[in-house]
Amino acid sequence: MSSPLVSIALCTYNGEKYLAQLLDTLVAQTYKNIEIIAVDDNSSDKSFNILSEYASLYPYFQVYKNDVNLGFTGNFERALTFCKGDLIAFCDQDDLWDPQKIEIQVKAIGDNLVIYHDSEFINEQNQSLHQKMSDLLNFYRGDDPRAFLFFNCVSGHSMLIKKQLLPDAMPFPKGFYYDWWLAYVAVNSGKIDFVPQCLVKYRQHDDSDTDVLKKKEAENDPHRHKEMGQIYNERLKWLRQCAKFKKNKNPEFVYTLYTLYYERVNNYFSPALAILMKKI
Repeated sequence: MSSPLVSIALCTYNGEKYLAQLLDTLVAQTYKNIEIIAVDDNSSDKSFNILSEYASLYPYFQVYKNDVNLGFTGNFERALTFCKGDLIAFCDQDDLWDPQKIEIQVKAIGDNLVIYHDSEFINEQNQSLHQKMSDLLNFYRGDDPRAFLFFNCVSGHSMLIKKQLLPDAMPFPKGFYYDWWLAYVAVNSGKIDFVPQCLVKYRQHDDSDTDVLKKKEAENDPHRHKEMGQIYNERLKWLRQCAKFKKNKNPEFVYTLYTLYYERVNNYFSPALAILMKKI
């Protein structure tokens, strides 16, 4: 199948400010065998109205609205249930897509379960911040699950996945990033790859749930050690989730790593140390 159907799963929530700009880049894709599945998470602004206007103009554009707010991950999970394509791309409400994004990724995916790409950061005025995602993250290609036990380099907006990945990955585990989970499942079931081009202009702003630069600033905060207990616990929960995955390539390794990490966390964050750190 040389031109498979690609489903673009777009989730919105109170995103009227940048939404039309994004939608213009979606309908301008050079790859034409697409469907756009837009699910609005019960917005209180005009997001749903904007989506409906585009749906009235483009027959491949479908719009749904949740009766209650499902949250970021839950909304994407629902959007996937409407996707009919053999390939699925994930879309945030405030970015700008290169017109060749889908075409390039379809050509590049080959026998990989996931193909992702680099992205350029922009501000609220669409101006470049002169920084790329690859400046912050080491991109990975291959099939080794160990690469995703502590870090994730695959952003949802950059992913094109094969639909065959979903039965093993869904439902998405609660409390974790869906893109990280999809990447982990993919390298256990097959392999992933990336293309070096920046195919999305990735907007950073105060209202964004995916402001990567802000998160990086927080990581470099000299006072961040006071939050390390919470960070270690989140990593521990992630390792436990990975260890529970039934199709692990090396379940013994993951379980052993989880056990050792559990012991480290419990020994390091003792009550006495907690009292000491509060005084710092």
